[in-house]
Parts: sequence; C-alpha cells; structure tokens
Amino acid sequence: MAETKVEKLIPAATILLTRDGRDGVEVFMVVRHHQIDFVAGALVFPGGKVDPKDTHEHVRGLVDGVEGLDDVQMALRVAAIREAFEECGVLLARSQQTGAVIDGTRLASLQGYRDALNKSELGIGDFLAREGLRLAADMLTPFAHWITPAMMPKRFDTHFYIAAAPDDHLAVHDGHESVDSVWIRPADALKEAEAGTKNVIFPTRMNVLKLGRYASVSEAIETARRTSVVTVIPELDKREDGKPILRIPVEADYGVTEELLENMRP
Repeated sequence: MAETKVEKLIPAATILLTRDGRDGVEVFMVVRHHQIDFVAGALVFPGGKVDPKDTHEHVRGLVDGVEGLDDVQMALRVAAIREAFEECGVLLARSQQTGAVIDGTRLASLQGYRDALNKSELGIGDFLAREGLRLAADMLTPFAHWITPAMMPKRFDTHFYIAAAPDDHLAVHDGHESVDSVWIRPADALKEAEAGTKNVIFPTRMNVLKLGRYASVSEAIETARRTSVVTVIPELDKREDGKPILRIPVEADYGVTEELLENMRP
C-alpha cells in the first residue's frame, strides 16, 4: 500500500497591529506582491515564516515577555515582531539602556536594517545586540491559531497576535513583499472583501470579523488575554445540497462555522 504523503507544517506568525481611530478600531494591513508564491495580491496582516536565525540561542536573552515559553513559542513571537518590522517598518522593541519602547525618531534611524533582515543576511539577534535593543514580546497577545487544511500542497501553522501600535511609529509597506498598505476599520475591510475589490482570504477575513466586535483596542486586547485560543484546521465537507464547504469549529467563536468554497477567491 502506498504511503500517504504528509506535508510538513511551516511555522509562521502574524500581527494585528491596531490603533483607536476616529470611528473605531483600525488595523494595519498590507497588499501582498502579485509575484509572491503565497496569497499573491491578498490583503493580509504583516507576518511570515519563522526564520532559523529567530531561534539562535542568544536571541532569548534579548526578548521581553518570553519567560516560561518554550523555544517554539518564543520564536513565533520573535518572527511576528521581525516580520512586522520588515514589512511595515513598525518595531515593537525597547532600548536596553532606558527600558522604554523606542520612539519614532529612533525607529526612523533603523529602517535601513529592514532589507537585510528580510533577506536573512542579518539575524534578529545580531541586529538587536548591535543597536542595543530588546524585542517587546510582552506587547503581543495571542489572538488566533490557524493551520492550513490537510489537502493543501503547502501547509502553514500560523499564530496570530494582537498588539497596539506605538503612536508615533509610521507604518509603511516595504515595496517588495507588500506593494500597498492601509489602516482600515474591520467593517470596511469586510465590505471590500464582499464587493470583490480586495482579496481577503478566509483566515484573515475571520480574524478581521472577530476584531470588528470591539469598540477599542484595549477592549480587544483585554478580551484576547482572558480568552483561550482554539486551534482552527478547516475541514472539507459538503452541504446537504452537495456544494463543497470548509468547516471550522464553533468553539473558535467566529460566529461562522462554514464557508462555501465557491465564495473563496484564489
């Protein structure tokens, strides 16, 4: 009997960078480059794969808020912060000297590192040591956990975190992996997805939907801190009318438990 090939899960992390706008909560999203090999052209949260350099032994000593976490959980948080810096220029980090979160002026002086980190020419630990910084992983709160369905050729094990963006950090897409960016209200992102003017893939759309419940960033983060994250692995099924759907567990609390495959944009 032929063995069934099991695709290896690729660990990844992403951040919902949020702020309180005039008309409610806003989240920072980027448009993926059309030549990227995963979710090309989609409106997504900044994020990506864990880099081997995220797990170097000297990195842990330069990260706040990872006490008691294993190396995998630490690396996911490191990857989430690093990817946000690479993709949109926001860096959740503190000065080793003062212990304060870096301000916009200091952040501007670090922008030249984004490309080297993105190309893995420079490890995050070396960057932090060189610039006298510590990653502020304690600013991250787990928000969701999605694993790509088993029938897909490439499978990601993605952890979503939520964080309040520092007020004076200017978020700007990198022009390489992402070609556009926007601070957007969840309701507006969902409207664009429904209208087909933006490609918002199912996991992203569900987390935008959940974020839209909250009247403020503090409410969203505090609720996430009190709530256990339920892992979501969408399962292929059929409705009574025979149409194929993806099912997700009700315990994940998205208010949605199924999605028609014909409604999903490539």
